[in-house]
Amino acid sequence: MIGRLAAAALIVWFLGFVWFAAALPQPLADDVKTDAVVVPTGGGGRIERGLQLLERGSAKEMLVTGVDAAVRPREFQVQYDVPDRLMECCITLGFDALDTRGNARETVRWLEESDAQSIRLVTSDWHMRRVHQELVNRLPDNISLIEDAVPTEPSLSTLFLEYHKLLAVLLIQAWPG
Repeated sequence: MIGRLAAAALIVWFLGFVWFAAALPQPLADDVKTDAVVVPTGGGGRIERGLQLLERGSAKEMLVTGVDAAVRPREFQVQYDVPDRLMECCITLGFDALDTRGNARETVRWLEESDAQSIRLVTSDWHMRRVHQELVNRLPDNISLIEDAVPTEPSLSTLFLEYHKLLAVLLIQAWPG
């Protein structure tokens, strides 16, 4: 009996991993508009995608969450070639988050001071499910969240690690108390 349960659990785990790796979230069309863009740092192409959306008018403001404390706004502006008008009006650099859970907390705090009712989450395809889960668990009911994944070519080890991090988040959130 225990052997069958263990085998069933292993099959479910394996099929879950196959689904996780084979059906990564996809980019969203540029013409979809939201009030704000939220970009957790940590992966190539994320910030560039967020800036592209701002410049095209797909959103009015952007939070970059998890920025290293040593980074100065002017350095950020120069590195990403951000026009002055966008930097002054529309971009907030968040320096408090150290991990994905912190990105979610920082985003919720930022939204409390924003008029945004809809946010577009821009992160790597392999990271999307976990950060989405962390955010959706904290967001007020009146805020809508849509995903805009940045395509990557993750290694098997990245997928394996991220799948287990997602499972840990889901288990923690499901745990009573």
